[in-house]
Amino acid sequence: MLVVVSDTHSTDGHRLTNRTLDAVRDADLVVHAGDFMRESVLDAFIDESEEFLAVYGNNDGPEIRARIPEARNFTYGGVEFAVTHTRRGGGTALSLFGRERGADAVIFGHSHRPTFDGTGEIPLVNPGSHAQPRGNRQAHAEFEELPDGGLRGRLVTVDGDVFQTFRVVPGGH
Repeated sequence: MLVVVSDTHSTDGHRLTNRTLDAVRDADLVVHAGDFMRESVLDAFIDESEEFLAVYGNNDGPEIRARIPEARNFTYGGVEFAVTHTRRGGGTALSLFGRERGADAVIFGHSHRPTFDGTGEIPLVNPGSHAQPRGNRQAHAEFEELPDGGLRGRLVTVDGDVFQTFRVVPGGH
C-alpha cells in the first residue's frame, strides 16, 4: 500500500494517530507532500516508514530543503506520480506541472483540504492534513494496486472513515 500525507506543521514529532499511524506503519511506501516545519519531524516520518519519499513545503526551512527536493516523481503500481507542495495557479498549474513531468497523476498539499479531482487531463490528489486540518477533515490518502492494473485510491480520516474512493491508471484517468 502507498500512503500519502501532507501538512504536518509540527514542532514535536509526526503527530500520526489512529488509522493514519497504522497505515503509515503498514505501507510499502509513504509519501509526504511537504510542510513538516522541523527537521526532527521529517526524521520521525523516516523512522515510522519502511520506505519514505517527500518534498518540502513553503513552511520548511533550509535544513529540510537541503535534504529533500521541491518536486519529484515516483512510480507505484505502474502509475507515474509527480509530487509538489503547491504551484501558483491552482489546478491548471498543477496539471501543467504533471504534464511537464510525464505524470499520470499529481500529488500536492498546501490547502489542508483532502480532495481528488479527476475532471482534468491529469488527476490531482491532495491528502489533506492528518495533524492540522484547518476546518477540514483530518485525513490521508491510501492507494492499493488493482489486479487489472492501476490503483484504487481512497481518502481516509484519521479515525478510519473512507469518505472518497477513486481509481488512478497509467495514462491518466
